[in-house]
Amino acid sequence: MNPARPKRILIVEDEPTISEGIAEALSADGMESTPAFDGIQALELFSSEPFDLVLLDIMIPNLNGYDVCRKIREQDKRVPILILSAKTEEIDQVLGLELGADDYIAKPFRIRELIARIHTSLRRLEYMASTEKKPRSNETFHFGDAVIDRKQFTATLGEGAVDLTERELTLIELFLAHPNEALDRDFLLNRAWSIDYAGTTRTLDQHIAKLRPKVNAAGGQGCIKTVHGVGYKYIA
Repeated sequence: MNPARPKRILIVEDEPTISEGIAEALSADGMESTPAFDGIQALELFSSEPFDLVLLDIMIPNLNGYDVCRKIREQDKRVPILILSAKTEEIDQVLGLELGADDYIAKPFRIRELIARIHTSLRRLEYMASTEKKPRSNETFHFGDAVIDRKQFTATLGEGAVDLTERELTLIELFLAHPNEALDRDFLLNRAWSIDYAGTTRTLDQHIAKLRPKVNAAGGQGCIKTVHGVGYKYIA
């Protein structure tokens, strides 16, 4: 039996000292990494080599991290993208998530936290790959006002379809499995981001805010209700 190959990480960071520090930590953890110091180089590398995860700074030369994130998502809907940025305003975090990032880690960060979040994202990717091999009764189903397509990762409202991220689809399926039940934030984070998630509940709130308009028509009542002090509830 061949040993599993090391996970390969693309580090998109224009500060050499930060990039080298992350690379050393990844190597000590048994992972391999390749640096990219601007947005164009990052896209060229991603298109030419296989990577298991992308660490992406926002303020990089030639093409900013938001544009890189969007273009990577056009090529690959599933590779985990973790944004690393000193831009900590909520609007910056929301924009990154809207473009398809899986998580947002503010600088300065602790290297142990970064490694923990990388492992969480990689475990979840492996879990999703394993569950895809299991037969499902329906590839399309209703959620809120939308028709969800598991294979295409889309939500269709009327005649218009919008893309869903893998994490959004996971959240939808969690809600479907627990109709009319108040689910606390830790439960949703640990199930959707894998166990022992090291991030903040704000990440979940931002994903829910992004998901709601995809599954409910304008003016609709909304099927994902906020349960104050607890989390969220899917109204079936």
